[in-house]
Amino acid sequence: MSLVTRCGIGYDAHRFAAGRPLVLGGVRVPHPLGLAGHSDADVVLHAIADALLGAAALPDIGYHFPPTDPRFRDADSRNLLIEATRLVVAAGFVPQNVDAIVIAEAPRIAPHVPAMRQAIAACLDLDIGAVGVKATTNEGMGFVGRDEGIAAMAIVTVIRADSRSVTGGERS
Repeated sequence: MSLVTRCGIGYDAHRFAAGRPLVLGGVRVPHPLGLAGHSDADVVLHAIADALLGAAALPDIGYHFPPTDPRFRDADSRNLLIEATRLVVAAGFVPQNVDAIVIAEAPRIAPHVPAMRQAIAACLDLDIGAVGVKATTNEGMGFVGRDEGIAAMAIVTVIRADSRSVTGGERS
């Protein structure tokens, strides 16, 4: 039996919008603007979901939760990430760790990182020690630098116990 390890990378970005709460990493963050999107527009969880799905070679978050589907209107992205995790586990993979970065000029992310790590760990059924969240600015460059929105990137590692030998059968 060989151990199969895979990584997936995810990215998401949304523009700011008035009249919506700002939700990042499964946490409501005080800010005068939220993010525009069909769901709650949580760029952090969306990036993690795409990374997770990609690690298992499954279609992306838009395929599984299309913005044209009214069921996902204002959806809590924690539920989307839990469902993405279920899909990955059903495909025979188990999340091992996640590292995410929030790219924003404002608001300050650091005070909310512990709560984000807890929310993400709960969605992926991971120990909080397997979840990294950090933040950076875009130093005034691009749409993030002009304070037009927020972006996030994530990498997720999954493992699968593969019953085929490394030298025989199809490799993953």
